[in-house]
Amino acid sequence: MQSVNPKDVILVPGEWEHRTIHAHGSRFHIAVQGSGPLVVLLHGFPTNWYLWRNFLGPLAESGFTVAALDMRGYGATDHPPRGYDPRTLAADVTGVIRAMGFHEAIVIGHGLGGLIAWTAATLQTQVIRAVGIISSAHPNTLRKAIVSSPSQAKAMAYVVGLQTPWIAERSLVKNDARAVGDMLNGWMAPAVLPTDVSNYYRKAFQAGKTSHCSLEYHRWAIRSLPRADGRRFASDMDHAVTMPLIQIHGANDAAYLIETAMDSTEFAGEHKEFHVIDDAGHLLPEERADEVITHLKKWLATIPDTI
Repeated sequence: MQSVNPKDVILVPGEWEHRTIHAHGSRFHIAVQGSGPLVVLLHGFPTNWYLWRNFLGPLAESGFTVAALDMRGYGATDHPPRGYDPRTLAADVTGVIRAMGFHEAIVIGHGLGGLIAWTAATLQTQVIRAVGIISSAHPNTLRKAIVSSPSQAKAMAYVVGLQTPWIAERSLVKNDARAVGDMLNGWMAPAVLPTDVSNYYRKAFQAGKTSHCSLEYHRWAIRSLPRADGRRFASDMDHAVTMPLIQIHGANDAAYLIETAMDSTEFAGEHKEFHVIDDAGHLLPEERADEVITHLKKWLATIPDTI
């Protein structure tokens, strides 16, 4: 397989600006648009900042600086060998916020990015002013559901297949990362990704060591279950956030089941919203971007001192 140069594939031009931010010992790529209070967008597996391309303009027009982040090990961000536990990833987010010159930000995450957004909101409350969770769940709720719910365990069965060193990486990138495109389309209901969008994600996933680094997120999640660090993390996450929180979920989400997402509301405070999008799957920012943007803009307008 020929190596893919991230700059040739990932840095798609648009009305946004591509920046490199030095924070938390690494270099992070962000696509930025707008001015005003900061909103940080976190993608999930196996996408990158491009997941939010349709969100940057509309949210910026609402009076925000909007930054779509390539998370550690993805896209044009550094791909270090370590640091794929949720504590480190949450600290990456708050480090980027501070390095951009902001004291606090609203953080919105999809899928795995939603887990990290909830982690940051719980462990870094002095930096996160509000949190949005799209197609995701609270880490402790997901952990419990995988053990107690056969349906959620089945939905997350793919994570078990990602544990095998080397084999998993190779299976994801062979045939020009066809498995990545298949996975993303399998998470949409009933739509499919346009060919050019699917090809973008497939090429981006082959850049650098993304195939390995992206799997380290999932490997920590499984391998930490019996370890002390995993138990400490679950203990530290075992309380509700007090800041404004919105959850948006597809009724047909085949990765994070809707009942798991709904059970996560026990970790939300009084200022919470939950919206279900009918006939939609897991990849909401791609399949139902307009509806998600509408919900987010209305919610953002209710957060004090943001507009």
